[in-house]
Amino acid sequence: MWSLLALVLGVALTLWTVSIQKDQEDAERRLAFQHLADRTHAAILDRLQACEMLARSVQTLFLTSSEVTADEFQAMYANMDPRTQVPGMQALVIGRREVRADGDHFIYDAPFVLPREGNEALFGLDVNTQPVNLAAVLLSRDTDQPALSAPFRLAQVQGADGPVDGVTIRLPIYSRGHPPATVAERRARMRGSLAISFQVQRLIETALPEDGTSQLHIRIADVTGGATRLLFNSHADGGHEYVADSQRHEKTLEYGGRVWRLSMHPLDHAIPAAAWQRSTLLPGLLASALLALLVWSVVNTRRRAVELGNRMSRRYRESEERFRALNELLPALVLLARQDTGRITYANQASRTRLGEEVTELDLPSLFEATELQARILDCDHANCSNLEAVLRSANGDRFWASLSISKVDVAGASKLLMVANDISEQRQLTELLSYQASHDALTELFNRREFERRVERALAAAAAGGPPAALLYIDLDQFKLINDTSGHIAGDQLLIQLAITMREQLRGGDVLARLGGDEFGVLATNVHDIAGARHVAERLRERIDGYVFVWEQRTYTISASIGAVMIDHPNANLKDLLAQADTACYMAKEGGRNRVHFYSAQDDDTTRRQTEMEWANRLRWAVDEGRLLLKYQEVWPLAAKSDGKPHIELLLRFRDEHGRIVPPGAFMPAAERYGLMPMIDRWVVETALANFDRLHPSGADLQLATINLSGASIEDDALATLVLDLLERYRIEPSRVCFEVTETVAVRNLSQVTRFIERLRDVGCLIALDDFGAGMSSFGYLKNLPVDIIKIDGSFIRDLLVDPMSHAIVGAVTDIGHRRGLKVIAEWVSSEDIAQALYDLGVDYAQGYVLHKPEPVVFHRALAGE
Repeated sequence: MWSLLALVLGVALTLWTVSIQKDQEDAERRLAFQHLADRTHAAILDRLQACEMLARSVQTLFLTSSEVTADEFQAMYANMDPRTQVPGMQALVIGRREVRADGDHFIYDAPFVLPREGNEALFGLDVNTQPVNLAAVLLSRDTDQPALSAPFRLAQVQGADGPVDGVTIRLPIYSRGHPPATVAERRARMRGSLAISFQVQRLIETALPEDGTSQLHIRIADVTGGATRLLFNSHADGGHEYVADSQRHEKTLEYGGRVWRLSMHPLDHAIPAAAWQRSTLLPGLLASALLALLVWSVVNTRRRAVELGNRMSRRYRESEERFRALNELLPALVLLARQDTGRITYANQASRTRLGEEVTELDLPSLFEATELQARILDCDHANCSNLEAVLRSANGDRFWASLSISKVDVAGASKLLMVANDISEQRQLTELLSYQASHDALTELFNRREFERRVERALAAAAAGGPPAALLYIDLDQFKLINDTSGHIAGDQLLIQLAITMREQLRGGDVLARLGGDEFGVLATNVHDIAGARHVAERLRERIDGYVFVWEQRTYTISASIGAVMIDHPNANLKDLLAQADTACYMAKEGGRNRVHFYSAQDDDTTRRQTEMEWANRLRWAVDEGRLLLKYQEVWPLAAKSDGKPHIELLLRFRDEHGRIVPPGAFMPAAERYGLMPMIDRWVVETALANFDRLHPSGADLQLATINLSGASIEDDALATLVLDLLERYRIEPSRVCFEVTETVAVRNLSQVTRFIERLRDVGCLIALDDFGAGMSSFGYLKNLPVDIIKIDGSFIRDLLVDPMSHAIVGAVTDIGHRRGLKVIAEWVSSEDIAQALYDLGVDYAQGYVLHKPEPVVFHRALAGE
């Protein structure tokens, strides 16, 4: 009864509180929706006024300028960025006023339509074809106030599906001066009409506050003159229900001569949950029920306490039984021993299986093989006996590695030692195997590069600390590729295995031998006091390799090796520099004839040249990406018409360094050729020249011929000719305007390959020039069969033409032979007018040199470098 009474009182108090709260929430909700409707109306008006300010800014530009050019108009548009300020804007246009017999017409000229993309339909449009738009033009003209057009379909979206209505905001454009004050003056000074067009749905949608469309159903209609035209419907799909008309809000917006009506209804989901759902009703009912239950619970406390105790006791016993069963099934070894004597009192199933059934008859220390562990097992605590790895012995003498932890525990008031262990024998074997594989080469079983570098770093540290010097030997087998190519990679692998054994036999104690990759080996020779001692080690290895005979499938091979060496005796040396120096020394040994030892020396001229070329190679690899390559051109003039002939040009390659200085090709071309970078550079030259062909020379499209130099490595690339043909077609270049130049030495080196390359380009009309003619040894022997169009006499003969009779005779002979073959002849290095006259007398066709034209930068190279 007391419980029931408490329940009734609590419910009555709760209902009274809910009634008061509901009235307050209804009033607050009505006020919130009224405020939201006001903000929605203000947001749309603000957007229209923002458009007006944008239009006024443009109108002011015309009032302050006698003539606004298209460039100024576009610059103003880019500076204001109106689409960011006014989302939904379709176009900003100026309609030029054109007086005709039937009245004024307003025409959109393309330069004054922005943005152009998407508004092409406005180019040349006459506003008079759009009556509602024209009405706004005339209204704004007479009032000098913004005029808003009636909704109509914009010309830009004529082909779109559905109702895509638009509106324009209009302002007149007057001639320069103060704003006109009267209607007559406005009509007289009007030069055009400014319009900002919008898709009206987008204009309204982007202006609305974010919570407006989520909480209100908003309908906006143009009701000017009594006619109703729906402009915007936030929930046209009808997927929402609306509340009673008592919460409907309507507002009128008048702007630019138009009247818009805004109707707003709260959506059903925007109405908060019923007051009792969020008020004190549920908590009050719950509190009343709890109070009644508390009264009832007091009466039954003792009985429930006894029942609870019985249930907990049963659960404890069941839990202990489950723990014992689970512990018995654990795969880990679990042992319990007395702390005072170490006698094992419990062992789970895994312990009995691994250590023997009689393990409970043993002492815990006796399981350990290490005597130092046996001595401290009984004094173990968790701090010094956790995460140990030790060898355990079973009752039958088996040994295995285990990871274990020993802790002190109290069991029934007695101090015990609990040991939990896992058999990790297989893990240790796998770890040792992985450690070996991580530091050794799989093929030769020598140390690998990673381990070798670690040993070298140790030697560097020892040398820096004052220890004995060491030497690093870099061994590269000579002509190893020949064995792979003739007998296969299996034979090559077998040779590496045998040589590894052979070299290991020659090492002294403490020396380290490693395979660094491929056919490259490294030796760290320790305790060598000078270069003589290191050379002795290196020569002994070289002689042993040189004397080794490799037999494979009835074939016999002799092997040699080039060895680069560097001393480890500098306290400031580092691993990267040391390896680079050893590699450089090995390279010098190969260049010196192979099968030799070369010690690195910073004062060695060959070493310096090698390092310089390596530095250039690294810079050239990024030259294209960094825009450091550039082109110059030098004109080639006909000798028969020096005064009025049109010049040909030859493209010349240059490099711009980090300080902007121009580097001639002689500084970087040897490195590019040595390290195989010429194909990349040639491709850049070809692609750049052909893509900008009519901008190579001030004569533009009238340029008759441009010559492009190609390296031997590029000519041997079959894909280059295909690339050239594709570029000629892509950029629509007449092939007869393009000449490719190859040197005589390249042509002699691979005559058949060069001939195939030349014939592919000549078949489409390109010209081929043979450069440095006369510098080779077989010029006249192959000239009659080499398909070229132009020969360029080597500059060394031109330079001495006036003082050396032999040079004069050679130039005359080459010219005569070239003409008999139907070829044009060009003389290089023409440095004076006297030489040019002598060449003319000999019948040479063209001349090229500083006296005729000094190389100039191609006019577009700076723009390309910045792209």
